[in-house]
Amino acid sequence: MRAVRSFPQIYDLCYHLHTLFLFTKADIRTALVPQTVLALAVAPTRRASHTLHVVAWIWLHLLMCNTANQIKAPDEDKINKPFRPLPSGRITLRHARTFRWVLIPVCLAFSAGYSAQLLVTSLELQALAVFYSEFHGDEHWLLKNSLTAAMYGCAGFGGTLLAGADWSRVDQTGRLAIQLSTAVFASTLHAQDFKDVSGDRLTGRRTLPTIFPVASRISIALGIPLWSICLSLVWNLDLLSSAAFIAYSCFTGVRFVLYQKVDDDRRSCKFYSLWLSIHHVLPAYWDFCMAASSVWGMAPFTALTQL
Repeated sequence: MRAVRSFPQIYDLCYHLHTLFLFTKADIRTALVPQTVLALAVAPTRRASHTLHVVAWIWLHLLMCNTANQIKAPDEDKINKPFRPLPSGRITLRHARTFRWVLIPVCLAFSAGYSAQLLVTSLELQALAVFYSEFHGDEHWLLKNSLTAAMYGCAGFGGTLLAGADWSRVDQTGRLAIQLSTAVFASTLHAQDFKDVSGDRLTGRRTLPTIFPVASRISIALGIPLWSICLSLVWNLDLLSSAAFIAYSCFTGVRFVLYQKVDDDRRSCKFYSLWLSIHHVLPAYWDFCMAASSVWGMAPFTALTQL
C-alpha cells in the first residue's frame, strides 16, 4: 500500500528532474561534455574520483545560464527548440523566472563548499550571465560571442579546479589550455547558430549567421582547420596525430559550406562539438608525452609507440 501511495511522488520527482534536464539538453554536447573533458585533461594531479564533482558543478552553472537565457525569449524556442520546458508547457514563465534567481544562491553555496577560488569563479560566471541576459548582452553578435566565450572559460576553469587534488589551484599548463579553449570557442561558437537562424530572425537576435550568412560559413570552414594547425603546434602533436586532427577539422569546417539545410546544420554542429572535445584532450597528450620523454629519455612519439 505504501508503495502504491509513493508512486505519484516518484513520478513527480522524475518529471521535475526531466524538466531540469530539458533546460540544458541542447548544450550537453557543446558545453558540458567538452568542458568536462578539458577539466579532466588539464587539471594538475587529476583524480578520476572527482569526475562527478566536475560534472555536477558545470551542469548546475549551465542550468543557471540556460534558465536565464530561456526566460528572455521563449517565443524563439517555439521554433528552434520546442522540447524545452517553456515552449513545451512543462513550466510557466513566472515559475521559471523564480527558479532562475533561486539558482544563484544554490550555485554559490555549492561552490563555497569546495574553495574560495571556486566561489569567486561562480560569482564571475553569474555576473557574466546577468550581463548577457538581463542587460541584453546577447542582442549584438560581438558582445554575445564574447560573453558566451567568457562564461565558457569560467566553466572550464571551475571544472579544472574541481578535477585536481587542490581545489584552489590551476597550473600554468591548465591556464594556457583554458585560455586557448576560450579563444577557440569565441571565434567558432557561431557554428551553433546556423541551425537556429529562423528563430533568431523571428525575435530579432543579431547573430553572425543572420547578419553575414555567407561570410560566417566561410569563417567556420577556414577557422576550424586553422585553429587545428595552431593547436597541433602548441601541444606538439606528432605528425600522424596532427594529420588526423587537421583532416577531421577540414571535414567539419567544409560541411558548414557544402550542406546548409537546417538538418544539415544540426548534424554539422554535432561534428563541431566532437572537434571541441578532441582539442581539449590535446593538453593531456602533451603532458603524457613530456612525462614519457623525461622518464624514458625518448621523443614523445617514440615513447608512445613503445608502450
